[in-house]
Amino acid sequence: MYKLMIITASTRDGRKGPILAKWIEGLVRADSDWEVAPVDLKTLALPMLDEPEHPRLEHYHFEHTKAWSAEVRAADAFIVVTPEYNFFAPPALINAFDYLLHEWAYKPMAFVSYGGVSGGTRSVQAIKQIVTSLKIVPIFEAVNVPFFTQFIDTEGHFAANEQTMKGAHAMLAELKKWTGPLKGMRDSAQRERQPDSSAHAGR
Repeated sequence: MYKLMIITASTRDGRKGPILAKWIEGLVRADSDWEVAPVDLKTLALPMLDEPEHPRLEHYHFEHTKAWSAEVRAADAFIVVTPEYNFFAPPALINAFDYLLHEWAYKPMAFVSYGGVSGGTRSVQAIKQIVTSLKIVPIFEAVNVPFFTQFIDTEGHFAANEQTMKGAHAMLAELKKWTGPLKGMRDSAQRERQPDSSAHAGR
């Protein structure tokens, strides 16, 4: 069984991200190969990055960082549920990435994005540039939902159409393909890594 963290990236009042996160979580839970670990960044409530030392050292000073480190380290794969703000990613998500370094490495990441005409795809493209510097492997298959509010019913449930469901199943299948091999690579890298070795000294 692999542990899959589903990250809800939007934190503002009135957000719809939790509705889509609950939908994709339901699909994931139908597969016994996954253990689901939902994370809502609004509930997590990390302050703006306040650690005085570089994350490559893993000398964390604050309990909120230690707790976040433990959650991310325990995960084998990620799904990010994200909107798009000004052609970019939600700031709370970028902040959550910046807190850590080694905990993210050699793990695959998939995306469920939502928005207007672009369906949040510009946010995903921006996120991909960031996560590769953390050695996260973003996968190609994704769920992009343009004009997403039309799929939310009066009870607050996301009613995916056939195309979206097909895309979701393809994404989850691809995510699983990457998770096993990367776990082996990650275990090997952790054995070889020196505590202070990193190519990210300028982060």
